[in-house]
Amino acid sequence: MQTFMKHQLERYAERLKELDFLLSREDIMADMKQYRVIASEHAEVTQIAGRYALHQTLAGDLHTAQEMLQDPDCDDETRQMAQEEIASAEQQMRNLEAELQRLLLPRDPDDARNAFMEIRAGTGGDESALFAGDLLRMYTRYADCVGWRVEIISANESEQGGYKEVVLRIEGKDVYGRLRFESGGHRVQRVPATETQGRIHTSACTVAVLPEPDENTAAVVLNPAELRIDTYRASGAGGQHINKTDSAVRVTHLPTGIVAECQDDRSQHRNKAKALQVLAARLQEKERNEQAAKDAAMRKGLIGSGDRSDRIRTYNFPQGRLTDHRINLTLYKLLSIMEGDLQEVLDALQSAREAEQIAQLQPE
Repeated sequence: MQTFMKHQLERYAERLKELDFLLSREDIMADMKQYRVIASEHAEVTQIAGRYALHQTLAGDLHTAQEMLQDPDCDDETRQMAQEEIASAEQQMRNLEAELQRLLLPRDPDDARNAFMEIRAGTGGDESALFAGDLLRMYTRYADCVGWRVEIISANESEQGGYKEVVLRIEGKDVYGRLRFESGGHRVQRVPATETQGRIHTSACTVAVLPEPDENTAAVVLNPAELRIDTYRASGAGGQHINKTDSAVRVTHLPTGIVAECQDDRSQHRNKAKALQVLAARLQEKERNEQAAKDAAMRKGLIGSGDRSDRIRTYNFPQGRLTDHRINLTLYKLLSIMEGDLQEVLDALQSAREAEQIAQLQPE
């Protein structure tokens, strides 16, 4: 194990003792907000410190087995046991070191946040709108499987079915960190239902995943003087109420022209609050993209920037194939993926991200 890595792990072990002490204090337990913050850090530190403690135990077992092997009075049976113990301990230690290296990688603080997801139909007309509906269903079903909560903030439905645009808020554990690499162009190849000749058409949608800003420490401050707020009657399904009140809200940020809408709630006040959240997320993402452009001279990651113009994935229905072009991943289980079985894809993207980070930390 590298010395620098060992020093980091020892700091985690010391920090765990500090957190154990803090969680035992009555004043901390009485302050629920502070308690939750410390408990969250405790869970993360425990995972790393626990794996390091296991590594230390294995190192002790390895040393004992090596001493046994060097004992001149050691019989053949004991020698064989010692050799097996050494091989097992060394393999487990290698696996643990790889795991600890991943756990120690710098983490984007936004990864733990809830997220907004925007799905927009692109080239392909009605077929593109239908595919946007399919993507919505895919992500919603995946969210259901992992226990996330999904609400539609705004939706512009297509006359032939599907969506021209739909904006979701997804709430749960590590939503942004799991879905951040879904941003980009999604291409579909299939025979549309309206195609009489059986020809395969290619259509596309764009997906953008934005971290939900923290209301208490928002990086973007909205100036009311720079906002235009319009109300209108919501459209789409919603019963008798939907077209009778101007409850839908559209907020325009005048300096940039960025617009956010919300029409999912009967309350104009709540719709306005949600639209402002979406607007703040879009402005924050704009700042991120501008910063990324300034840093363009740096090596671009394999997974890419998440720009909507990047074609990241192809869904080929005739072959039952999904291909993620960034990491050369091809899976022949498209139908189950469209039913929400996304875990293998997301895990592969996460592994590719970690491999990039490890490569960047290696000395030249």
